[in-house]
Amino acid sequence: MPLRVRHHVNPFHLRLLDIAPERLAAPVGQDEALQIELGCADAQFLFQLARRDPLGSYVGVEIREPLVDDVNRRAEAEGLHNLRALFAHINLDLQRLFAGHRIRRFFINFPDPWFKRAHHNRRIVNPELADQLVSMLEPGGELFFQSDIWDLAIAAMEVFETTAGIENTAGEWSFLKHNPYPAISLREERVSEKNLPIWRILYRRVA
Repeated sequence: MPLRVRHHVNPFHLRLLDIAPERLAAPVGQDEALQIELGCADAQFLFQLARRDPLGSYVGVEIREPLVDDVNRRAEAEGLHNLRALFAHINLDLQRLFAGHRIRRFFINFPDPWFKRAHHNRRIVNPELADQLVSMLEPGGELFFQSDIWDLAIAAMEVFETTAGIENTAGEWSFLKHNPYPAISLREERVSEKNLPIWRILYRRVA
């Protein structure tokens, strides 16, 4: 039976601003740099990457705890010891989670658009987060974003294009034509089946 969870979670809920520290231990069992999906949901994207690359190290960060537990249960059942999900608040906990670890990639796949203007401050991509992600990436590391919502994609691009230390691999203010990774999220799968556009941007750390 599919796991039923709320699709929209207010990241400013008091309970989520005080996540227990003991849940914030990053699983690093190899020397490989981490590849991290922010808001991994069911982690279909990461499962596909982890299966293809058993020597890699893949981490999903998710604010909905039942999804985290489900991802970890399925990864263990499948024997994917290179994949782990963590229950954490992306805008608050990343430094505590990953300080001292090498990070090769951050993926942001189809984040919640929070359409109402009054809720735009709940969107995951903002200048503070962008600066933090860039500071954590190893030299040459990648920051990937995709969405089927034009307004959300262009808002994210506006943030990343004005963030120091990264360059757009497709050229300034340009979107990618295709997904550059051998994995597809559940949302991307559904959108693609309907032949709807997807807006993708890929940045690389240069300094």
